[in-house]
Amino acid sequence: MANQNNQKGELLKKVASHAKEYGFIFQSSEIYDGLSAVYDYGQLGSELKNNIKSYWWKSMVQLHENIVGIDSAIFMHPTTWKASGHVDAFNDPLIDNKDSKKRYRADVLVEDQIAKIEGKIEKEVTKAAKRFDDFDRKMFMETNPRVQRYLGEIETIKARLKNGLEGDLADLKKLIEDLGIACPISGSKNWTDVRQFNLMFNTEIGSLSEGANKIYLRPETAQGIFVNFLNVQKTGRLKLPFGIAQIGKAFRNEIIARQFIFRMREFEQMEMQYFVKPGEEMKYYGQWKEFRMKWHLALGMGEENYRFHDHIKLAHYANAASDIEFDFPMGFKELEGIHSRTDFDLKAHEEFSGKKLQFFDPKDNESYVPYVIETSIGLDRMVLSVLAHAYTEETLEDGSSRTVMKIPAPLAPYKVAVLPLVNKDGLPEKAREIANLLKLDHNIQIDVKDAIGKRYRRQDAIGTPYCITVDYESLEDNMVTIRERDSLEQVRIPIDKIQEEINERVSINSLLKKLI
Repeated sequence: MANQNNQKGELLKKVASHAKEYGFIFQSSEIYDGLSAVYDYGQLGSELKNNIKSYWWKSMVQLHENIVGIDSAIFMHPTTWKASGHVDAFNDPLIDNKDSKKRYRADVLVEDQIAKIEGKIEKEVTKAAKRFDDFDRKMFMETNPRVQRYLGEIETIKARLKNGLEGDLADLKKLIEDLGIACPISGSKNWTDVRQFNLMFNTEIGSLSEGANKIYLRPETAQGIFVNFLNVQKTGRLKLPFGIAQIGKAFRNEIIARQFIFRMREFEQMEMQYFVKPGEEMKYYGQWKEFRMKWHLALGMGEENYRFHDHIKLAHYANAASDIEFDFPMGFKELEGIHSRTDFDLKAHEEFSGKKLQFFDPKDNESYVPYVIETSIGLDRMVLSVLAHAYTEETLEDGSSRTVMKIPAPLAPYKVAVLPLVNKDGLPEKAREIANLLKLDHNIQIDVKDAIGKRYRRQDAIGTPYCITVDYESLEDNMVTIRERDSLEQVRIPIDKIQEEINERVSINSLLKKLI
């Protein structure tokens, strides 16, 4: 298990290094030694991000006639965040080790301990599976005494963690002590008390500091949707159920920011709030859980890499919540959240604003505050999931090796690279003709420098799914060779068939068709 964890830790380092080397992601302000937990997306990273955004937006807004999109401001009236509960309740429980002087999230320390116990369970299951040909995992988990003991320990820890997160910070510290959790840096168990830390950034608005008002950088995009609920519903003449989608930046003053772009202080969210009649929320909650998992699985990154995880502690606004977790290099972690937010947000904004935020139902001839189902995915975490899954080191049949980014073709920064065999004799001009055929539909690259093998490797390293090679025969028979990145298969096709062939293989529509 330790070896497996080390390998995963190495993978994250390799992904971060590769991302920088090839222009996906850079440390922000690097010439000034960088800014912790803030990153810039380079020329390839920004293309990857935009392709993920496009896939999400089209799957939400284009495929659903009752979902529309907006783009709300980052700055909002400060009372917004009082109403939402962020001023009073948007906190992380922090604990310091007195010897290393390092600060940690108390809940993360406990969750890491739970993960270690889960690792022990998996070790028992793996050992048993090797002994029996017709191994029944479910039955083994339910009957093996050692596994049952481990599961009991996990349930006890989760119950105490839930109690601590609901306000008993003294017991949360005692739980850390009872579990014998040591500081990863110093190895000591000399902890301070647990205390709460508000995560919102604040600044001032106004021309003079003495007359300025305190405002916040939004910690989530959802509130911009809620305060515009009536604007969108009335101008769009929308009936329940309907959704409002948004992609935008959010900001959190993460004290424990780590793991590359997994946890950042400035990040981007893709959120959709789905407004429903009270009493019907659990039906739609289940439907959206199913649809969102389907969206992820359509990318072909392995069903075994995803799982649902129901929340131990429900947020103050929710009556049901589940995460879609992905197997990142640091283990299964949250990628997307699906929440039944009840009517908390709209009612809170009604109370604090004095304005009614209700829907008139002509069928029942009554007005009411709708309930809300939320789907919220971190775009940066989505980028990391794609990069981590894509990064592959291979030894080929001829004994050579390559590093290839097996990015799902519709998300790849460049869909096609057009490569003239040599940079003379009319081949570059022919390559340019082909590029002009494709560039209106796809982001492509013409690469003429170095031997063809080196160019293939370069395109593999940035995730280009297809390379089109123009050779001397192409000038005579108007055919080119298409090389597929993952299989290395090469086939010759007529130039007049290229557009159709490429469109079928790399269009985002190929993903959307799986969702209909």
